[in-house]
Amino acid sequence: MSLPNLIVPGKTIGIIGGGQLGRMLALAAKQMGYRVGVLDPEKNCPTAQIADWHIVAKYDNQEALMDLAMKSDVLTYEFENVDADRVDRLKKTVSVPQGSELLSITQDRLLEKAYLEMNNINSSPYATIISLEDIKESVSSIGFPCILKTIRGTDDDKGQRVLYDEEDIAGCAELLQFGTCVLEAWIPFERELSIVIVRDEAGKIATFPVAESIHRQNKLHETIVPARVPIEVTEEVERISKSIADQLNLVGTLGIDMFLTPSGALYVNKLAPRPHSSGNYSLEACSISQFGAHIRAICGWPLPEVNLLSPAVTVSVFGEHMRGSEMQIQLKPDWHFHYYGKEEPVNGSQMGHITILTENIEKTLTNINDTGIWG
Repeated sequence: MSLPNLIVPGKTIGIIGGGQLGRMLALAAKQMGYRVGVLDPEKNCPTAQIADWHIVAKYDNQEALMDLAMKSDVLTYEFENVDADRVDRLKKTVSVPQGSELLSITQDRLLEKAYLEMNNINSSPYATIISLEDIKESVSSIGFPCILKTIRGTDDDKGQRVLYDEEDIAGCAELLQFGTCVLEAWIPFERELSIVIVRDEAGKIATFPVAESIHRQNKLHETIVPARVPIEVTEEVERISKSIADQLNLVGTLGIDMFLTPSGALYVNKLAPRPHSSGNYSLEACSISQFGAHIRAICGWPLPEVNLLSPAVTVSVFGEHMRGSEMQIQLKPDWHFHYYGKEEPVNGSQMGHITILTENIEKTLTNINDTGIWG
């Protein structure tokens, strides 16, 4: 087996996207000795505060993307809403180890569903929806409740609507104005699980611990690691994730969200071809962070085995939590506070996260709740 090309320290990593995940990628890259450039339309975005230089432009600006490629030795992206065809064109100019195939699959919910189905990976039953009549026909087999989603999602999942009965169908007309949608069966889950997996060009895989995700209003609220599930569930999550990574020839980081039902069945809900917010705990709780592992994978460094150093709980800090979380800084010396450098706290916008290493998960969850910050 030939060794992957090594991008040595001192070279430049270009990042498409300047949000908090890009910021943490940039911090990992700088620690390893790389220069970092970023393309993002926001002048003082979180990644630009860490990067060596910043191209201020929209993600679909082909000229700006080519400028980024020309100035970089390797390119990566921090979110999946980057046009796959544009990324594909950049491969002629600069190394893009993640490629564009996985990007094209994960940014289209129908393609993602079809891929999972083709590879015998369990996901919720679904139907392609173009009109209200399609919904009426599909609910007879999918049943209520169900969820209508735009095929190109947004980070905050605004492009979806839950249907509880036939009276909700008429209200879907607004969503259908955005184009083809997918109607998914509602999975009555017991827990939401997530796993981050990293694979290098040589095919070596590093898996992070299976985490338990708790969402509020479709936003990640808390991550608990290790997940409070039986060992056989953990092993099955790992098996599914490794199968997906190998079948996709993954290079870099992949976040996978799954539903666990009361009967023990697992359903893959979403793939994210980049570092995943549910893996932020790895900065303190693991022998290597998901960000450091991603930089290793795209730069040709070998991947180490990932070890969990301590159980942990990570809680997200949104705009409405900023003031309360800042008051905890002097009260909680053992909490690890991360803030993303966003200029103004905006309700519903993730401003940071806090990780607590703990040997008593339940007590830590109570301590978080007792602050009154998160309601």
